[in-house]
Amino acid sequence: MDPDPNATPEAQPSIFRRVIGFLLVGMAWGMTTPFMRKAAVKKDEEQRVHPGREFLDDPRTGVVKKKFWTLVYAVIDLLRRPAYAIPLVINLTGSIWFFLLIGHAEISLMVPITNSLAFMFTVLGEYLAEGKAVSRDTFLGMGLVLGGIGLCVHSKNT
Repeated sequence: MDPDPNATPEAQPSIFRRVIGFLLVGMAWGMTTPFMRKAAVKKDEEQRVHPGREFLDDPRTGVVKKKFWTLVYAVIDLLRRPAYAIPLVINLTGSIWFFLLIGHAEISLMVPITNSLAFMFTVLGEYLAEGKAVSRDTFLGMGLVLGGIGLCVHSKNT
């Protein structure tokens, strides 16, 4: 069946709206990673005895069963911690936004921008979560990344 020749093409969102979407995805991915890492490390430092899990230390427990339940309990323990669960939900929301945006944007523009922004926001997140100092070379690299993003956007507009 032929498409209707009188149908008007769907309006494309402006490049500004796309870049805002890319920025939000990069922020959701990058800013949350250091906070999740910090919560996971803190959880490992606070290992405590859990009643009902003694079978994990029993030598008669099979290796596969022990590994399976250790993994299940580790995931449950992390998800019970808001310091880990909240950044995880934000990170996963960023993935949903990415898949919603990918249908309306060029992959050659979207993937480099979102990944570059995620790395930049990871640096900022490490500063906020862990107090890591940001060196002059890192700032220079971030500036070059922003310049590259600008060139990508400019090349798609012309």
